Amino acid sequence: MDPLSSVLALLKPRNYLSAGLDAGGDWSIQFPDQQQCIKTGAVVSGQCWMSLEGSEKPIFLQAGDCFLLPHARPFRLASDLALPPTDAVSVFSAPRNGNIAVHNGGGDFLLASNRFGLAGNHASILLRALPPFIHVRDQIGQASLRFAIERMMQELTDPQPGSVLVIDHLAHMMLVQALRLHLADSAGTGIGWLAGLADRQVSKAINAIHGDPAHRWSLRELAAAAGMSRSSFAEKFRQTVGAPAMEYTAQWRMLLAADRLQNGREPISVIAPSLGYESEAAFSTAFKKIMGSSPRQYAHNQPPVFAVPPMPGNVAPKHNEGLINAA
Repeated sequence: MDPLSSVLALLKPRNYLSAGLDAGGDWSIQFPDQQQCIKTGAVVSGQCWMSLEGSEKPIFLQAGDCFLLPHARPFRLASDLALPPTDAVSVFSAPRNGNIAVHNGGGDFLLASNRFGLAGNHASILLRALPPFIHVRDQIGQASLRFAIERMMQELTDPQPGSVLVIDHLAHMMLVQALRLHLADSAGTGIGWLAGLADRQVSKAINAIHGDPAHRWSLRELAAAAGMSRSSFAEKFRQTVGAPAMEYTAQWRMLLAADRLQNGREPISVIAPSLGYESEAAFSTAFKKIMGSSPRQYAHNQPPVFAVPPMPGNVAPKHNEGLINAA
């Protein structure tokens, strides 16, 4: 499994909500803190401004633009940011057209969006590696997302048998494609796990680690996979990813182990050798060092809150309040 797929599999992104917003005339809507989630959005028609908390400059969105919000910050969408905002609660409490919330008569601006919840204990692995806002506005990137967006709008406007499943798959397609486009555009920028994937040489080593986490990787082997000398690779990996290669390898193994301990029934005697450890004792020592508790504590109790190391870097809701976070 490639690294992006393996991290998303670990984080288990679940599309909790998909919805649309149809706004008309002069309008401004304030959206609350989105909690721990990733949101994707696509402007189907019209244009608007987005003001994201913590960002100095507003962002102009127009038809065809897609965006990704990984950090759950409050934000505002508006035809004019000088207008006093309407709280999203009132907008999404009003009657809807299918799964489309209509504001101020609609007709001028149409948005499709999805909200993904992430596995709580691992969410910051991906979120730390992403900027607060990803904007897809080049024509090639938009074209690669057009089918999913258009099909989703059809399902939201006129739900058919199986719409929940169709929209769920389309939402995941949009999420993965947005991340792919970000990787293609971010080569040489930023520090973190995704920055490593964007680098042609470092990504080869990351692919090797994720492809066989049980292998006892040496720095020399990873450097060879990257096609670099040992010393050059060690420095480039550390600068790009934000952690030494062997530390990254150990951290990834422990995150895999934590997921299996939390969500499976495998004993430590099975997990340890499957991740390259000769003994349970060696595995337990490494696990406690990185995850902050022993494997048995992690497996049998509510996992403690710990600082993640710097490694990587339903369609319509059943109540109106839920839909607020979807648009």
